[in-house]
Amino acid sequence: MTRRLTEVARKAGVSEATVSRVLNGRGGVSESTRVAVLTALDVLGYERPSKLRGERARLVGLVLPELQNPIFPALAEVVTGSLAQRGLTPALCARTIGGISEVDYVEMLLDHQVSGVIFAGGSYALADAQHDHYRRLIDRGLPVVLVNAGVDELDFPCVSTDDAVAVEQAYGHLRSLGHERIGLVLGPADHIPSRRKLAAMANIAGWAEGEECVERSSFSMEGARVAASKLIERGVTGVICASDVMALGTIRAARRLGRAVPADISVVGYDDSALMTCTDPPLTTVRQPIEMMGQAAVDLLVNQIEGVGVLTDELLFEPELVVRGSTAPAPGH
Repeated sequence: MTRRLTEVARKAGVSEATVSRVLNGRGGVSESTRVAVLTALDVLGYERPSKLRGERARLVGLVLPELQNPIFPALAEVVTGSLAQRGLTPALCARTIGGISEVDYVEMLLDHQVSGVIFAGGSYALADAQHDHYRRLIDRGLPVVLVNAGVDELDFPCVSTDDAVAVEQAYGHLRSLGHERIGLVLGPADHIPSRRKLAAMANIAGWAEGEECVERSSFSMEGARVAASKLIERGVTGVICASDVMALGTIRAARRLGRAVPADISVVGYDDSALMTCTDPPLTTVRQPIEMMGQAAVDLLVNQIEGVGVLTDELLFEPELVVRGSTAPAPGH
């Protein structure tokens, strides 16, 4: 008990006596101090006294699919900073292969009486029975915002990059350089942004069903290398990828097949994550406006928490094509 008081007091920046008063429901403590103590208790993983469990913590979960892709730490930086400015404490939950699942994270967050959850990543196919944990959040009326995962059936507020515009920009750029055989390296079939990119590409390129020049992969450099190798061997000279990491795997695939980038193969990434100006060659990519999207996600969540209202329409943010050295005129142009 003494250790708990000490740790909570240090975390909240108050005295142990103040922590004791809050936990025992005594007066003489300001509301802001009381909230700070309860938040510290939640963050440190201590169970609230039974009489305080009915209150939601000033704690918000941020659930990410991974941290290896630089775009997700960038999003986390924006969201956690914005939450802190609003007096909310972020709880970062990053899924890992063979590690804690999203279902487990949701259970943990619910146990901590969080005020809301922000999900990012895009894999929300409701055909999978494992997605019942989203229904639990709906049943509890817990504020939720999705980033890059607009699914009508969930009816959660959503903030997304306009994938159709992103594909139009990338495809238009490659076509302007004379590329006629253009393929896609996308994420898994249940990845919502990848689905949207494929639909946009099929419409723009006039692909009939079965004619799609697309390969799927995990969001890893090696997985993308294998997928891109198949496209290149099919005669593709321009490749649009669903992430910058995939684009780097595509460049590796081209080189292993004896092709030069961009002389033989042009590659377009997606995200404009950190260090893409430092790759060899510097990566042409479609930039997501992560800072604006992160701020918007927090605004939507806080509005729900404060009962201001829920905007169920998806907010679409326009991306920006950033041309660098990984694209060039098609061979023979």
